[in-house]
Amino acid sequence: MTASATLPTTALGASGIQVGIQGLGCMGMSEFYGPTDRAESRATLDRALELGITLFDTADIYGAGDNEEFLREFVLANRDRLVLATKFAIVRKADDPHYRGIDNSPAYIRAAVDGSLRRLGIDTIDLYYMHRRDPRVPIEDTVGVMAELVAQGKVRALGLSEVTGDELRAAHAVHPIAAVQSEWSLFSRDVERTAVPAAAELGVAFVPYSPLGRGFLTGSLPRTDELSTDDFRRHMPRFTGDNAAHNTALLAPLHAIAEARELTPAQVALAWVQSRAQVHGLPVVPIPGTRRPARLAENAAAATVTLTAAELDRLEPIAGQVAGPRYADMSFTSAGRE
Repeated sequence: MTASATLPTTALGASGIQVGIQGLGCMGMSEFYGPTDRAESRATLDRALELGITLFDTADIYGAGDNEEFLREFVLANRDRLVLATKFAIVRKADDPHYRGIDNSPAYIRAAVDGSLRRLGIDTIDLYYMHRRDPRVPIEDTVGVMAELVAQGKVRALGLSEVTGDELRAAHAVHPIAAVQSEWSLFSRDVERTAVPAAAELGVAFVPYSPLGRGFLTGSLPRTDELSTDDFRRHMPRFTGDNAAHNTALLAPLHAIAEARELTPAQVALAWVQSRAQVHGLPVVPIPGTRRPARLAENAAAATVTLTAAELDRLEPIAGQVAGPRYADMSFTSAGRE
């Protein structure tokens, strides 16, 4: 199944921003998933707009700023046709490629937004996320600084990533939150405990990242030892050792539904994520990442696929049987604060 028509749209909270019901994660165009082809990535961006994908997601740490710089030309050429989301809070060290820290301090936020604006070549970021939360800093303080950026015209709307329901409520009381971005897929449903119900209660949109389980749910992810040496999935617990074999077996219902419906496994997995909008009563805008126009069209076609109740029932048990955590270090997620 391929996509040819533009996507339906939905709102990002009460921000007034409308986006296609599927977005595009741009991280892999610069880093983390092996070698990239800049020309093919740019063609993917252009094709996304043709298909009605209007939310483009990046962050200041992707490629240590390279991803924002890469998007600059595309964003400037299509500024009135797209919604640009970027993020702050994760810090890296030039001399230690594996280091990850979190900074929610006011000084860092103010410097980070100016850096992103400069790299992107724009005056205003449409959706600005706190990428990760430092629990040592009250979230009310962090969002208070983010609200200043809105007042200054540097940001249109605010988002949070990897937060609990209580954290979302506390943040929303300071300034309206337009969107929450966290991992959500057939393999990762912990957000349904508190974050999703809170978002539905507050009218906040949910933006699932890794809706295809970092490629695992497509059924075509190579063995981790066959991935390029700079592909960070080589070190993720769900894709290695005994966990990989166990988790691969869980995909049988996904493949069966895909074959019966003449869809790809990726389309079934994405259709499941899109169905969460009706199940939980909130806008859901998954942002699968790809660098290939053909894969993009395949993903976009899933946005309007409706799975039957029987198909959803077959897929329901999968998440509860997955072996291994999402990350080797789960302290970088909201899991420990639930």
